Amino acid sequence: MSERRTSRRQLTIGVLIGLAVGVGVIYWLGAAGRASTQQAAQQQTSLITLGSLVELVQLVDDDLGAVQPAVERFAAGRGDLAEVRVVDVDARRLVASTVAADLRGEDGEALELPLRLQRKNEDHKVWYDLGQELRAAVTANLDEGRAWKEEILVERDAEGGRRYAAPYTRDDEIAGVVLLTSSAEASAPAPRWALALGVVLGATLLFFLLSLAVGGSLSPRAHGALAVGVAALGLVAYLLLAVGDLDGERLGVESDVAAALDAEGSRFAEVVEALRDAEQAAVPDEPTADEPATDESAAAEPAAGAGEEPAAVAAEPVSALAAWDPAGVDPGRWDVDLFRVPRDVIAADGTIDGVRVDALFADTKNRFRVVFGLFVVLGLVLVAYIGLGYAHRTWRAARAHREAYAYVAPAMIGMLVLVFFPFFYGIALSFTNQTIYNLDEPLYKIWVGFDNYIEILTDVDLVLETEGERQVRYDNFYYTLLFTILWTVSNVTIGVSVGLFLALILNTKGLALRPIYRVLLILPWAVPNYITALIWKGMFHQQFGVINQLLQIVGLDPVAWFDKPTTSFLTVLTTNGWLSFPFMMVVSLGALQSIPADLYEAARVDGASRWQQFRLVTLPSLKPALVPAVILSVVWTFNMFNIIYLVSEGQPGGATEILVTQAYKLAFEQYQYGYSAAYATVIFGILLLYGTWQNRVTKAYEGV
Repeated sequence: MSERRTSRRQLTIGVLIGLAVGVGVIYWLGAAGRASTQQAAQQQTSLITLGSLVELVQLVDDDLGAVQPAVERFAAGRGDLAEVRVVDVDARRLVASTVAADLRGEDGEALELPLRLQRKNEDHKVWYDLGQELRAAVTANLDEGRAWKEEILVERDAEGGRRYAAPYTRDDEIAGVVLLTSSAEASAPAPRWALALGVVLGATLLFFLLSLAVGGSLSPRAHGALAVGVAALGLVAYLLLAVGDLDGERLGVESDVAAALDAEGSRFAEVVEALRDAEQAAVPDEPTADEPATDESAAAEPAAGAGEEPAAVAAEPVSALAAWDPAGVDPGRWDVDLFRVPRDVIAADGTIDGVRVDALFADTKNRFRVVFGLFVVLGLVLVAYIGLGYAHRTWRAARAHREAYAYVAPAMIGMLVLVFFPFFYGIALSFTNQTIYNLDEPLYKIWVGFDNYIEILTDVDLVLETEGERQVRYDNFYYTLLFTILWTVSNVTIGVSVGLFLALILNTKGLALRPIYRVLLILPWAVPNYITALIWKGMFHQQFGVINQLLQIVGLDPVAWFDKPTTSFLTVLTTNGWLSFPFMMVVSLGALQSIPADLYEAARVDGASRWQQFRLVTLPSLKPALVPAVILSVVWTFNMFNIIYLVSEGQPGGATEILVTQAYKLAFEQYQYGYSAAYATVIFGILLLYGTWQNRVTKAYEGV
């Protein structure tokens, strides 16, 4: 009974800690999700403001002098706008600004708009570059016929606000850029902590009461199953509540966006009405029929001859403001994403399309569920680990051997920081679509699950047909895998055979100058491999390489080594063969010298030939040393980055890439960090399976 009470106590503590960890992480992720949703709402509101400002600028852009008054009237009394600027990229002028510092020179003198952009002014250069970048993005999207480059740029400033840049058009062409800086964003409310605490304490109390109710009728394993079940119930319940809370938050956010859209439409109409009234007030009244014309006007008009028709009076052009129709205001066209594509979430009457909202956030919601589910599993693992007594056993072992653990603690901490954390972070990264453009996004927002692995492993098209020609896809995973296997097998074969052959020679009794031979033969391994790689690359140079020079001496034509897959493969195979045999030679020589001479004497007495001695005595004795060395050599060669990257560089066209160089280029040349992490994880899995299989098949360690 005492053991069962101990088991119940441990399980209660396990349920409490497991629930606390699982619910705590879900709580934190929920807070991050709410903050992200709130930031998305604030950004969408700013995009609506930016859209109305761009439309206002385009409305008054015919008269550059009218842009500044329009911008000032637009920004007047608005606390959500910190700075507004309008830059005419075509004319390279600042045509409007609400920042007083922009209108003062270096000596403090007042400047007048429009202001010519200065090359030596860093701010002016940034504004101009933004305009050119947006123009290039719009052009690229039009050429491609799809939205793949953002046409609105967003970045966070040091004060907590965000800077937005959007293009405006003139005669259907990109003419300039509107720059808007919003005020500091409000922090998002945190999730309900009382609910999280209630779930933890409630589920723990439920388990405790159930364990008391069943008393001693359940075995410790049944108690453990009950603990895991109650903890799972609590975690899943809180998970569903957290996801539902996020759904409600998003609907609330869209309601706020709809209200902001309606308010922005009203403000836009008021600003345009005020600008039109000001324009009409500035135009002098024409004389009426009852008022006599002035002498100047009478003298300026030529007298009409008898019988001549009076000349037609030319109609003055109507300004865009005068022709503006309030009924044409459609705030819905301002509700766009960063590609300036309408979101179609809010209807003209202000109603919210719930189906569209679900579609917009479907991927994000699924990613949340996956991440939440992982931490639910983590909580249940903690319940089992603590509740079933494994934590107590670990603590007891740590106390009993505390001196030993104290000695290895620095190494364990170093391994944790330098090896295990990067390793597990890389695996987590492989389940995301992280690129250079979303580095600041948390992992749960870019979570794609097994999509990267599916894309890698299901792409089996090794041959591409274009215009009747069949070409090998050198960037395909399976081609690269096959080439990597060929590369590994051939190199390991050369290294083992040459190394073992040289070791047998060096192990010959009475060999003269043996120490000198050992030093000379180990030099290729002693020299850093990147230096060796660069030397061999120079030796294979088509014009100046020593190998082609030797070929020309004997009357042969020079070879363009890196223009064909076969010759390019020979260059890297030769280089790595030169580097690999010394290691196998040292291992083999050490193993040969450890074989007792009595075995050879007994074999000779039995009449064994030299070949039989080698096959029946030497090779079996070498097996415990050679097989681990071969496994290590396979892993090294499989990941031999320097030789491929420095010698052949994957030429021609990626034909001599191996998996590790392909993963490197995916990460640091194409900036697909998540996809590259999945690639690297697949490489690790292949090597892990190979090492496990090799050990089981060869049973290399049985003789150790």
